[in-house]
Amino acid sequence: MMVNEIKKRKIVVFTGAGISAESGLSTFRDSDGLWENYSVHEIATKDAFEHTPELVLSFYNQRKIAAAKALPNKAHIALAELEAVYDVIIITQNVDDLHEKAGSSKVIHLHGQLSRAQSSLDSTITYDWDKPIYIGQHCELNSQLRPNIVWFGEPVMQLEEARNYIKSADKVLAIGSSLTVQPAAGLLKKAPYKAEKKLVSLDIKGRVPFGYKFIRGKAASIVPVICKNWQAL
Repeated sequence: MMVNEIKKRKIVVFTGAGISAESGLSTFRDSDGLWENYSVHEIATKDAFEHTPELVLSFYNQRKIAAAKALPNKAHIALAELEAVYDVIIITQNVDDLHEKAGSSKVIHLHGQLSRAQSSLDSTITYDWDKPIYIGQHCELNSQLRPNIVWFGEPVMQLEEARNYIKSADKVLAIGSSLTVQPAAGLLKKAPYKAEKKLVSLDIKGRVPFGYKFIRGKAASIVPVICKNWQAL
């Protein structure tokens, strides 16, 4: 049997805001409930979009520009390089495309993507949209376009698909998540008992999930070491 015919073991990587922060992208701060000096109720709810759409669009247009300029860090790159040896699935809470920029080929975005737009009437209607979204730009149903972002109170995207991947993983690596945002954070508890499980983060809220080895530190420093060790196995 040829090497490339051997079924690769599956690694599921779960990433949160911490990995993007190391590429210069600001994160939601749990301590004061602010996001770039805005309350989440001002810019991250459906009600906010209905009452002050210009403010909401302006906020996400600025984030889109920042994300487009950001470059993947050593952690993103190391995860992409793992695909040479493993079947790697990235499940991310982040709305940037840094994993894709680094070369990861299987990425599930639980909370949407800044690089896409969607109908404000039907969330299943989405478009590749690398430019700003303005008032008056409509979808095919003639409703206003909005960011392809899961706001508070809206259902997480591809949750069941993500859950199934974690249930069948040989290894699970969680990176840069404080484990406070549900239901996404709850996915880590679905990892198989026998799977090797690691959690890399500067800080988490509450307990480390059962069976995970917690490694406190920055993703760009620690993740490449983990990936190199796994590639050598």
